[in-house]
This record gives sequence, C-alpha cells and structure tokens, in this order.
Amino acid sequence: MSKLPMDDIVACGTPAYVYELDELSVCYDLLRSFLPSPSDLYYSLKANPHTAIVRRLLELGCRAEVTSEGELLAAITAGARPGEILYTGPGKRDDDIRQALASGVRRFSVDSAAAMRQLGELSRNKDDRVSALLRVNPEQPIPGVGLAMTGTPSQFGADLRWIEEEPESFTGYPGIAVEGVHLYLATNLADEDVLVKQFSVAIDAAARVQDRLGFPLQTIDLGGGFGAPYAREGSSLQFPTLAERLKDLLSARFPGWQSGHPAVAFESGRYLSSTCGHLVTRVLDVKESQGRTVVVCESGINHLGGMAGLRRVPPIKPAVQTPDDTADETEAMVSGPLCTPLDTWAKDAPVPADLQPGDLTVIPNVGAYGLSASLALFLGHPLPVEIVLDGQRVIECTRLEVHRSYAPIPTTETR
Repeated sequence: MSKLPMDDIVACGTPAYVYELDELSVCYDLLRSFLPSPSDLYYSLKANPHTAIVRRLLELGCRAEVTSEGELLAAITAGARPGEILYTGPGKRDDDIRQALASGVRRFSVDSAAAMRQLGELSRNKDDRVSALLRVNPEQPIPGVGLAMTGTPSQFGADLRWIEEEPESFTGYPGIAVEGVHLYLATNLADEDVLVKQFSVAIDAAARVQDRLGFPLQTIDLGGGFGAPYAREGSSLQFPTLAERLKDLLSARFPGWQSGHPAVAFESGRYLSSTCGHLVTRVLDVKESQGRTVVVCESGINHLGGMAGLRRVPPIKPAVQTPDDTADETEAMVSGPLCTPLDTWAKDAPVPADLQPGDLTVIPNVGAYGLSASLALFLGHPLPVEIVLDGQRVIECTRLEVHRSYAPIPTTETR
C-alpha cells in the first residue's frame, strides 16, 4: 500500500475515496507498452467518471469513450474534444443522440440495424458527417472468459451472421458513414493467452465484416478486457508479449494497419484507474457473534461493491488494511452500516487482529468500479468524500450530493 497523507485525508473527512494521479501515469505507460503501435487508446468513463481522473488520462494521450449524457458531460468538462469522443451503448434514446450531436460528438458505436437508422435520421441535417462504428457480436465464445460481452445472445452488437447475410441493412443511410467496426468481447481478463484469443476472434470478425460490406474499414476498435486487482492487494497485471502477438494477428488480416489503414483502437477502464484509488473508512464496531469476529465499517455496499452481487465486478473480499500496516491478522466478517444483511463485503476477510472502533482502514485498488458501481442511494447515507492527490498533496476534495427536483405535472391541455 502506498503511503497516503492520512492527516490531510482525515481533515477532509471520512469515508473518503482517495485518487492518486501519479498512479494513472504509471498505468497508462504500462498499458501502452503492451499495445501494438500505432494504436489509439480510449478511457472508458464507466470505470470512474471523476473529472480529475479523466483529465489526467486525456493529458496522457487517451481519448474518451462514453455511454450516457452524464459521462459525456464529465468528459467535456475534463477537456475532451467532442470530435474525438466515442459514444457507445446498446440502447440510446433520441434525446441522448441529440444532446451528443449538439455537443459536437460525431462518432457513435451502433449495435443494430434499427440503431443505425435512428442515428441516420437524427444526424441527417448535420453539417459535419457523422461516423458509425458497427458493433459486432461474433458467434464464437471465448474459452476462459468469466463475463462475456459478446459471443452469446447479447444486447451488445449485431450478430456477425446477421451482418454477413444482410449487409445492406447496415449501410446507405443519408448523413452517416460506416467508418469501421467496434468489438468488445469480454472484460477483466488476467490471462494473456485469453486476451490474445479474444483479440484473434475480434480481428477475424472485423476482416469478415470488411469483406462483406465491400469497402475498406477506416477504424477497428478491438475493445479491451484488461484485468486489474479489485479491493485487494496487488499491482497492475503484466502482458509482456501481447504487443508482438497482436502485431502478427493484425498484419495477417490487415496488412496496412501500421500505416493507419485501418487505424486500430483499444479501450480500457479498470486497468488504467483501478490501482489509483483507495477507500479510507473508519471502523464503527468490532464484536463477536456466534463465534465469529464481526467488523462494521462506516462504508458498505452503498460505497463499494454494490454491483458485485450482480457479477458486474468481482466479488468483494477486501484487503482491510490500517495505515501502519499491522502485521498480525485474523479473519472476520466485514460489513457496512446499512440496515440489511446484504450489506456484507465478506464473510471471512483478513483484518488486523487488533482492530478497534474508531480505527482507520484502507481498501486498496478501488479506483475503478468503486463509488460509481455502488448502491449510492440505498438507505440515504451521505456519499463519501472524494480526494485527489498529486504526489502527496491534496489538490481537490469534493462530495457528490443528490437533490430532488420537481418537474411540472402535465395538465390535460399539455398531454
């Protein structure tokens, strides 16, 4: 665990998410070293839309990939150029697309023929031509993948077989150019061989789409899936031969890719941001219950891991640490303060043996899918403070707040 300026953090308040900007630079450089060159790298804001994180990654060279009006606002606020933003997602309301177009976004991932028609209709009168990346769902499942995005019946993408049988359903819409393809087959992969296998399937699918559409693709977005440690000790994963293996795969199907024909892109959320974040939370109670030690923290599933029960992030078995790195450990049930038995991070997590009420604890590697993947509104507890560190210096301390606004009630005349 990196040494955190605990006095300054506590002065801002707890519980607190703490983000280290220096770690973002380390992760960006590391991931770049594992990717073939030339290639673009998108930061997926779904992992953590905090504007300080997005801003630093944009400064390092990332582009922004967004899936909602809120993420779009965060990206633009952080300094993303609208023309370089990729707007994705399997279902977009007309208002979502209109807002994005009004903000200057001109590149969209499209998941079906109906979605292609929708984008064409809404972008028909734009001065700047709108580009679409056709998201593809290959039929081939990837062995060793826990959470598959495609390769199964899915809301993500158009089935490859559908595209091959009806290519005319995805092209020819006024005002919209099919720029390329978008593939994202799996997420949170720790094994390099599995990563290579999924990229191989994606590259093959891209080549088949190009052959069937009958024109060269300008862009191939191969997605990502790069794994990262979550809420436990561990450093960024290593994929030492990935770049060379991907070069070979790309050269076999797209010989001109190193000259930008087509341009190749990758996406990452958790790999770039996971290790930059820590959750600092106090212990509220320590007790024995039916022979088991129970630790109650001021944070629970409302602040961390709310989506773990839906298998959208790995199951929580947090590394509950103290700032002085106490050596002796015991096993304990670790829970939060919510009035439900579901508010349990782990039944048997290792915790410092001398933990007492009032002690500070630190959960590492929660910069991705931390607060943004939690049940923040459940039971109405305050949201944690979010603290940004540049080196050892606190440069920002904020807290999200939720307010109810009242919409006008439609009258008979306005219905």
